[in-house]
Amino acid sequence: MLTVAAARPSPYTFDLSTTALLVIDMQRDFLEPGGFGESLGNDVGQLRRTIAPLTALLAGARATGLTVVHTREGHLPDLSDCPPAKLSRGAPSKRIGDPGPKGRILVRGEYGHDIVDELAPLPGEPVIDKPGKGAFYATGLDALLAGRRIRSLLVTGVTTEVCVHTTVREANDRGYECLVLADCVGSYFPEFQRVGLDMIAAQGGIFGWVADSTEVLAVLPTNPVLQPSS
Repeated sequence: MLTVAAARPSPYTFDLSTTALLVIDMQRDFLEPGGFGESLGNDVGQLRRTIAPLTALLAGARATGLTVVHTREGHLPDLSDCPPAKLSRGAPSKRIGDPGPKGRILVRGEYGHDIVDELAPLPGEPVIDKPGKGAFYATGLDALLAGRRIRSLLVTGVTTEVCVHTTVREANDRGYECLVLADCVGSYFPEFQRVGLDMIAAQGGIFGWVADSTEVLAVLPTNPVLQPSS
């Protein structure tokens, strides 16, 4: 068992063999200059600051054989999996399925829908395509984790108050122990970042724990560890 002593609200203990690193929605349209997120007036620099620490964390996780799972938010080209309440959000010409700076907005297979090059999944790392904010809704994530006997999640990605928060809440309801890595999650809005993290660790860890990725890297073993795949 490994322990992140500096986590809040209390130390976080996890077993490598039952832990996965979850990388949520690190997609070009959300993070890259000129992408959909920036076209809405957002400062993508607030999200891009997560790339460097997450790159280091990914390297450490992969070196130990930790299970790594990536997610992407997006929809089928015919938008049949996009509910009207979501499809109607946003200004005309900037809605899901409309032409965007990097292809059709939030449509699977488009350039902007894919993960940024710096964090590209390695062969064999699962990529979960999700139609909603949460990574468990209408996906096979729960079954994938159960098949690998995963009970603890190291959570990273964007945005903190939307897809990260929704996924952590879903995971908490399903009995997963979540550690959210503060420097590896990001929001376009600094106040949402701060409050979102505080909400997770509030009331004794109502949804999980919060720590920096350096605290996790400090406790990971330096020698590779083989993980069960099923």
